[in-house]
Amino acid sequence: MGIATGRIASVLRGGCMLAAMALLAACTRHGQEGYARYRTNCGICHHGGEGLKGEIPPITGRVDRIATSPEGRQYLMHVLLNGLNGPLKIDGVPYNFFMPSFRAHLSDEEIASILSYLATRGDTHPAPVFTAAEVARERTHPLSSSMVADERRRLDAIHPLP
Repeated sequence: MGIATGRIASVLRGGCMLAAMALLAACTRHGQEGYARYRTNCGICHHGGEGLKGEIPPITGRVDRIATSPEGRQYLMHVLLNGLNGPLKIDGVPYNFFMPSFRAHLSDEEIASILSYLATRGDTHPAPVFTAAEVARERTHPLSSSMVADERRRLDAIHPLP
């Protein structure tokens, strides 16, 4: 009975440690600021990150995976800076929607904090972190929202995006 109790205590300690690590990641400066910016700018459409099947794509568990490649990081910044328009398939589900550009409404730091926060909502550890300097570089190359949709389709053809 003592061995079983010790194993249970060990499992509980491990679970608590993982929960604490996740909580600390979410409580970073990017987590707090990113969540606040997400909630006021993105949350109204994307809800808790789950989206609305067939209408608004989910973003939870996807941003971190897309951000693992330089092209994916660039695409994500393009989405927030320039918006996204057009029919897309995400995880086999068709979406035909319009996402507005946040170029004129959010600073480089704010966009970086939103993307960094969203990256913590996936399974990639450590979660990718975006910087204001990265966003500032992409801001110098404006695209139309349709061009961003074309960018996604090109990336998806090379390496399927979540």
